[in-house]
Amino acid sequence: MRVALFLTCVNDTLYPDTGRAVVRLLTRLGVEVDFPQAQTCCGQAHYNTGYRHEAEPLARHFAAVFGGYEAVVTPSGSCAAMVRELYPRMGERARAEGRGGTLATVLAPVVPKTYELTEFLVDVLGVTDVGAHYPHRVTYHPTCHGLRALGLGDRPRRLLEAVRGLELVELPGAEECCGFGGTFAVKNAEVSAAMGRDKVRGAESTGAEVLCAADNSCLMHLGGTMSRLRTGLRPVHIAEILASTEEEPAA
Repeated sequence: MRVALFLTCVNDTLYPDTGRAVVRLLTRLGVEVDFPQAQTCCGQAHYNTGYRHEAEPLARHFAAVFGGYEAVVTPSGSCAAMVRELYPRMGERARAEGRGGTLATVLAPVVPKTYELTEFLVDVLGVTDVGAHYPHRVTYHPTCHGLRALGLGDRPRRLLEAVRGLELVELPGAEECCGFGGTFAVKNAEVSAAMGRDKVRGAESTGAEVLCAADNSCLMHLGGTMSRLRTGLRPVHIAEILASTEEEPAA
């Protein structure tokens, strides 16, 4: 199977190791992974901030870059949700505004074949045991887009439960938002920080070494909170855990 890795802006700029982990993991599972150099932002930041027309050229570009692949895999629930949930809305809104159905037609083919990493592993490849080894106590935070927009359900947990050496402990208030929310953290900084503290304190109470999630934007927010609170926790993307083996352990 030949797939494209959509790394996303945040990962490309701040967390390139997550992208490398995705490539190692999928290659180990027999998947051929391409990284289209022409990829850019999916338009999520623009759309969520109210610049919906400005997001349209980015959506068209996404469709042009990734349209020729069997699947598009991304280690970001929020960006996967942008494509799957909001691209169709963009197309329908353009039609409703009298600008025709061209946008909807261009975007339609790429929408159903864009997957967040864990749903690609479980639903498309049909695996939960990916041969990983990670000897640490871990708690998992289900991010809002993955939980509510994509409906990832227990897919990430099933993958983590199959990792050798990993002890998975339940996170109190797991389904509560961490407080990041993109520009929400800027516009409502005090509320965002308080939500982050609640989430980190909950994770700290589990005795875990690692707080894991499937979205580095949320982990960035929580990681900053952990640093300020001087906890012993580390934020780690699920891709880096799943890519870790005894022969090539994660840091």
